[in-house]
Amino acid sequence: MNEALAYRDEPFAEKINGQTILMSPSPAVSHNRIAGNIYSIFRQFLKGKKHCVPFFDGVDVHLDDDNVFIPDVMIVCDRNKIKHNGIYGAPDLVVEILSPSTLTRDRGVKKAVYERAGVREYWIVDPLAQSVEVYHLREGKLELDHAYIVYPDWEWERMTEKEKEEARLSVKVSLYDNLEVDVREVFEAF
Repeated sequence: MNEALAYRDEPFAEKINGQTILMSPSPAVSHNRIAGNIYSIFRQFLKGKKHCVPFFDGVDVHLDDDNVFIPDVMIVCDRNKIKHNGIYGAPDLVVEILSPSTLTRDRGVKKAVYERAGVREYWIVDPLAQSVEVYHLREGKLELDHAYIVYPDWEWERMTEKEKEEARLSVKVSLYDNLEVDVREVFEAF
């Protein structure tokens, strides 16, 4: 493939523990919208800052010889990892949006590989449940920090004032002191 081309002429595939896995040719509209929302939030926050760079779906991440993933959204703070044909090394933050065909891999083997590689923050976004699970790397393990959900109107109305106060609707991104993502914006429609 010509390096100057701005498109890929081969199918999207990931390599997981040495096995090539072909990816779905096109994600669902909701998947694309959610990825776009998250990327837009990250891009707006990072605009004008010189250190970290957000990336949208389609960029290969070479974690090691046996694992090349294509996250839905990511942030890379070490610009030396950014090459013309992908990212070489662990991104600082990775977002994977679940689909029926990726659910088990995203929660299982890919999470384990991201953990081994040293990804500092890992989000698993579930479009059906409208939830975001946020994992932080602590002592070499990606541990669940919190699960954020968009409450349906009927459930919000049934909640007590104390429950509403305790409901966490903003994801505090661990990479920054001043970036919080309203979980409702993640799932916002057009």
